[in-house]
Amino acid sequence: MKRDMATPSSLDDITESEETDLCDWQLPLAFMKKRHLERIEGSKTVTQTWRMKERMKTVSVALVLCLNVGVDPPDVVKTSPCARLECWIDPLAMSPQKALEAIGGNLQKQYERWQPRARYKQSLDPTVEEVKKLCTSLRRNAKEERVLFHYNGHGVPKPTVNGEIWVFNKSYTQYIPLSIYDLQTWMGSPSIFVYDCSNAGIILESFKQFSQQREQEYEACNELAQINRNHPSLHNNMPLPPPLKNCIQLAACSTTQLLPMNPELPADLFTSCLTTPIKIALRWFCCQRSAKLVPDITLELIDKIPGRLNDRRTPLGELNWIFTAITDTIAWNVLPRELFQKLFRQDLLVASLFRNFLLAERIMRSYNCTPVSSPRLPPTYHHPMWQAWDLAVDHCLSQISTVLQGSEYKHSPFFAEQLTAFQVWVISGSEMRSPPEQLPIVLQVLLSQVHRLRALDLLGRFLDLGPWAVSLALSVGIFPYVLKLLQSSARELRPLLVFIWAKILAVDSSCQADLVKDNGHKYFLSVLADPYMPAEHRTMAAFVLAMIVHNYPNGQEACLQGNMIAICLDQLSDPHHLLRQWLAVCLARIWTNFDAARWCGVRDSAHEKLYVLLNDPLPEVRAGAVLALGTFIGNCTERTDHANNIDHNVGLTLLNISQDGSPIVRRELSVALNEFVCQFESHFVMISMQLMEEEQKRQNELHSPDNLLPDDTGAFGGGSRKASTASLRRVNSTLPVSHSSSNLLNGPLSPLGSGSSAGSHSSSSLGSGDLLVPPSGGLFSPDKMRRIPSGASLSSLWAPSYGSVYAQVWKVILQLSNDPHPDVRDLCAKIIGAINLKASITAKPQRVKESRKTYSAPNSPTNRQLGNTYLDDSPPNDKLAIPHEIARPVALKPGEQPPPARPQNPAPIGAQFAHSHQFPRSRKLFDKGPSVSRTSITNTYEEAEEVMSHRKIEIQTEFASWSCKYFAQSVMKMPEEVDPESTLHHEREWRFVRDTKVRREAREQQKKAQFSRLDDQIFINKNQNVPLGICFHPYESHVVVADRDGISTWNWEQGAKLNHFYNGNVKPTRITSIDLLNAHDIPLLLTGSDDGAVRVWRNYSGENGKPHELVTAWQALTDMLPSTRGSGMVVDWEQESGMLLASGDVRIIRVWDTQREVRLQDIPTGADSCVTSLACDSVGRSLLIAGCGDGSVRLYDRRLAPQECRVMTLREHNSWVVKVHLQKGGDGNIISGSVAGDVRFWDPRFTESVNTINTVQSLTALEVHEQAEVFACGSANQLISVYNLAGDNLSTIKYHDGFMGQRIGPLSCMAFHQHKVLLAAGSSDSFLSIYAVDKKR
Repeated sequence: MKRDMATPSSLDDITESEETDLCDWQLPLAFMKKRHLERIEGSKTVTQTWRMKERMKTVSVALVLCLNVGVDPPDVVKTSPCARLECWIDPLAMSPQKALEAIGGNLQKQYERWQPRARYKQSLDPTVEEVKKLCTSLRRNAKEERVLFHYNGHGVPKPTVNGEIWVFNKSYTQYIPLSIYDLQTWMGSPSIFVYDCSNAGIILESFKQFSQQREQEYEACNELAQINRNHPSLHNNMPLPPPLKNCIQLAACSTTQLLPMNPELPADLFTSCLTTPIKIALRWFCCQRSAKLVPDITLELIDKIPGRLNDRRTPLGELNWIFTAITDTIAWNVLPRELFQKLFRQDLLVASLFRNFLLAERIMRSYNCTPVSSPRLPPTYHHPMWQAWDLAVDHCLSQISTVLQGSEYKHSPFFAEQLTAFQVWVISGSEMRSPPEQLPIVLQVLLSQVHRLRALDLLGRFLDLGPWAVSLALSVGIFPYVLKLLQSSARELRPLLVFIWAKILAVDSSCQADLVKDNGHKYFLSVLADPYMPAEHRTMAAFVLAMIVHNYPNGQEACLQGNMIAICLDQLSDPHHLLRQWLAVCLARIWTNFDAARWCGVRDSAHEKLYVLLNDPLPEVRAGAVLALGTFIGNCTERTDHANNIDHNVGLTLLNISQDGSPIVRRELSVALNEFVCQFESHFVMISMQLMEEEQKRQNELHSPDNLLPDDTGAFGGGSRKASTASLRRVNSTLPVSHSSSNLLNGPLSPLGSGSSAGSHSSSSLGSGDLLVPPSGGLFSPDKMRRIPSGASLSSLWAPSYGSVYAQVWKVILQLSNDPHPDVRDLCAKIIGAINLKASITAKPQRVKESRKTYSAPNSPTNRQLGNTYLDDSPPNDKLAIPHEIARPVALKPGEQPPPARPQNPAPIGAQFAHSHQFPRSRKLFDKGPSVSRTSITNTYEEAEEVMSHRKIEIQTEFASWSCKYFAQSVMKMPEEVDPESTLHHEREWRFVRDTKVRREAREQQKKAQFSRLDDQIFINKNQNVPLGICFHPYESHVVVADRDGISTWNWEQGAKLNHFYNGNVKPTRITSIDLLNAHDIPLLLTGSDDGAVRVWRNYSGENGKPHELVTAWQALTDMLPSTRGSGMVVDWEQESGMLLASGDVRIIRVWDTQREVRLQDIPTGADSCVTSLACDSVGRSLLIAGCGDGSVRLYDRRLAPQECRVMTLREHNSWVVKVHLQKGGDGNIISGSVAGDVRFWDPRFTESVNTINTVQSLTALEVHEQAEVFACGSANQLISVYNLAGDNLSTIKYHDGFMGQRIGPLSCMAFHQHKVLLAAGSSDSFLSIYAVDKKR
């Protein structure tokens, strides 16, 4: 595609006469919904790492203080004055012992602020034994939980390079070293160590070395134990080393640094930062130069700041709240996600200590002291969020003096400003940008009622950006906050919370357990039941509930108790389509493998209420209803007459949608029918067994010389229709015909073309497997062929209705196993293959049965099990009569060899049987299903038992998971197709400008066409096979050519083939019609084959290296009559309305709505011959014209009732009508041409033609240009004649250019370009030629 053809600026040049060109924007697009543009599969499961594998709790705290008050350690020279405060106590202000005890008590209180429920033990100026006793005792009591070891070494020497810290002897006369190696042993794992002493970094290095040494020793003992297994004690006595990763360490300074001695600071500055962060942060702020900007601030004033730390409404509490938000934000933005989860979300005390550790780093670095930790953290002291903290402190301190005098405190704008910053990020946010640094602050704001509504709204908008945003929010810790909010009764929060939870569950469904545990499901049940809630929010509530009950029995039970089924059923008629869809999915999931929910649904007539959705305009809703009905059938564990009757009713109702136009509906139908088959498996195995018996009998009969037809007698499928009457009657003599009302498979006998064959029975009564037989007797004229429904009487093994249900279900499964869409076909093939395999094993010779003890089969069909029914020595006396539509003899084709002798019973399922060859041009509705190799037939009872024990045939679709993706993706963002700034919109705008330019340039050609010769051959090439259909792309230089089963795309300007692929229609069917959908935008190729199947392809031209894709496929016609000289299927496409008309070798014209993918109506043709051509009025959309094989042209008004819609029949043609065309405009004429060469013009108001032009004889193709007043006639006599509408012969083409005068072949098809005056012609010699107006003119 050349983008320089036109530019958007060309829009300014469009004249008034070209206003209609702008309707490109208004034209509906067919098959461009999400279900067409992507595969129906769920999102790839991404392992969520936000949820901690195990939460930990610090249950024990050892406070070891080595102060030796009044005595300085020998290796530290202190300044004068010097820092003295320990835990905000001056130890010199009281006696040493009291000071020590007071300091220990204060330290414990400071830790209890962060972990009040821990077990605290103080060890003041201890000995080695006391430390050992303390540590081992706490570890023993803590078990697998975390223990904290706080060490203050201000009164002892610095740690040694040998990995020792110092304690005392009993008399306090000596410093005694305590090895870190021993401390590791006593403390065990998991543990946290806090070292407040000079050179503390040495301890971390020693700790790491000892851990590695311990691991090496353990590995060595382990290897020794493996070598000498006689002495396992070597291994058992060696204690497991504490894993280094489970030990957390915080040290006040690095290996060579001394603690700060500034007298303005406390001596235990590191401990103060960790345990009293707000107090030390405010004091440090006052010591900075910036504090001078705030007048009258003193240390004494700081101690008077009113409020409590845990009350966010007070100044002190607000500062603490801001501090928590800022340190959380810094950590989340700087630390790796996994490390952040471990340190800040696993343990409350550890999280608090590390938040405060960030403050310690900032403060102590200002005094040339660098705190260190294990695991090591990146530097955070220079993070810009600290400036926000300074501003918040400044804002608070500037008011303190006035607040103390009675003024009202003005709360900090910090959170409002951070929400605004977050909002700015969200507006232009994407996955490619760095995450918003304010996200942890948004979580903190959820705690505040003042900002909560805005925070939830912004959080929802952020989550709407995509699954990556949800994962980010979960990793930062959103989950407990939004879970807690479900306890709120505020109505204004409901829409926001429902939206947020829908986003969370769309990404991580494991949250269902947390919701049920906290009774969160009740919140969503109340939202769903609230009639005042908008449908969009009820839809999200339905989705959340569907996720809660999905494969989670506790969730199913909880929602059942919450009356979810009744709530869902009451809203099934809601106008909002997405709500209807999710209500159906919700019901499907709640009673999946949950019998109590099923019977609750039975009591509420759930299945009958769901029937209404089977006719819903939206395919997704219909698929959801089928999913719900399928799981409704599939979970009944107790088989009773009542359960059977309900399942039969559901099964028969589901059969009504077997010809649905949407593949997603038929896929769900396949799964639902599989559930039905699994519930009544023994009945279907019996049907399959009887099919095998019929096959064997039929083959035996066909091998008999009396039953072999003469060579000149053809089969009905692909040969001649002129079979001898005697042979036909002999073949049909074994088919008993029942007219009883209990025959549910087929309707009563009806003459060909009657109303019953066109309307109500169009989907089933004229199956493509029905026989054409001449009538016996004088009921109908002997020269008329008559269709006999081939359903036989069903003298069932149990009751007529049972047999009818199973036979009908099996027939539909067989039909779907030949579905044009491969997904549907494969699903049903699995069902048939499994049943056939079990039938083969069941029908094994007696030696299999004799190896088991036999049981007599019960009389009741409800309790009949497969094992004791078919492995019984005494099979049932009654025989299940299978409809002979499923099993009937078929005559041999001319020249066909008799089939090989049937193998000994049972035959391999993969063997070819006679009935699989009948009517080969129609779909093989009643073949035996997919083949199974001979090796899969088991020969021993054990193998048979293994197969028979697998009762459930597991097939499934991903429709429900695919539907969940809607909530995982953005629902607030403007769709790309309507976003004027999107790339998609710009590309579409360019295409529409290109279209306008092509139409404008073509108008000059159209004006001259009626006077110009059209014989300049601009393209010729040999196609893969004989062209059967041609279609120009209206705006690009592409022409699409269809042969029997392949599609070729040519670039006629460059003379190159762009692509070729196979259509997928079953041999020997052929493509009989093609058309382009959405040709004004991104085109799709529609193909119709003579078995009634329609397929729609994307990327058919293979441009840009994209492979062709099947968009959709369905059975547009189900009643195709087999013939050798038939029209196949003809279609007519209306882009303006999205309607597709289909007819051909049938007695109806079927109207499809492609937007809803449903059949709108069947219009009886009233003709005894096939329909050869279709046309319709795209303006009024009510007039429909059909050309027929008997020469008649029939006009229909689709607004009228089926039996009254034929308003006129034009009968001047005496032979096959090749083409009918309706000229554009409200008063356009009808143009028709027949094989005899007469082209007639009709005024739709009259029954007589207004003009006749006699053209070429043996007319095989007629094409009328859409815009120019010319038409072309192609003949089997190897010529093309072009005429204007006045009847003047403009040109006659007989020879190819450049082929040495080679004569063109008999014409097989032709097509005009929609706008340009170009004519493409395909001939039976496989050549494709394109002709243009003579360049000289």
